Amino acid sequence: VTRLGRFLRRYSLDELPQLLNVLIGDMSLVGPRPPLPSEVECYEAHVHRRLYLKPGLTGPWQVSGRSDLDWEESVRLDLHYIENWSLIGDLMLLWRTLRVVLHPVGAY
Repeated sequence: VTRLGRFLRRYSLDELPQLLNVLIGDMSLVGPRPPLPSEVECYEAHVHRRLYLKPGLTGPWQVSGRSDLDWEESVRLDLHYIENWSLIGDLMLLWRTLRVVLHPVGAY
């Protein structure tokens, strides 16, 4: 990874192109972590609930440790988000996202 790439990743600037996906409606600003197709193939039955909402540019996974979380914890956070969605919750996640971008933790 180059120095520029490390800087972009550390401050989540590498995520900015996904704003285009939000604008065209493929993603939401806030939602569960976007899965890879190879991940979806391996999902257990209960994990498919992660697909009920559009993936988000930010979400509970991104503000709760990102790469420091294990798979089970990231699934738990996403499922909790889906089952307890609220506008206030999304606004709080957007606020926490701003804090994480300014003081990055778990971004590699």
